[in-house]
Amino acid sequence: QVQLVESGGGLVQTGGSLRLSCAASGRTFSNYAMGWFRQAPGKEREFVAAVSWSGGNTDYVDSVKGRFTISRDNARNTVYLQMNSLKPEDTAVYYCAAALATGRTRVRYTYDYWGPGTQVTVSS
Repeated sequence: QVQLVESGGGLVQTGGSLRLSCAASGRTFSNYAMGWFRQAPGKEREFVAAVSWSGGNTDYVDSVKGRFTISRDNARNTVYLQMNSLKPEDTAVYYCAAALATGRTRVRYTYDYWGPGTQVTVSS
């Protein structure tokens, strides 16, 4: 089992920044690829970003490229999502997730464990 807890969400104005953190406990964190997803009201949960177990490979949905950065600190069992130049359309509940399998990290069903989520609201 891996337990994940997100933090760092909140209310920010358009153009502002937030840094989300996801703390993991349980099994060896460095064995897992990590991802961030988000879900806006009335919409499907969508992929935002993923990072490989080593941190050497990252992937982003086109809508956040150049604005968001995913990173991880395996010594601290934590994955981060730095979000800059936020837009109202970024408003959602953000979830971190852990995947033991490699590949297809844009697909939510690849992930084995999920956090409860943290709300991000961007005001216009």
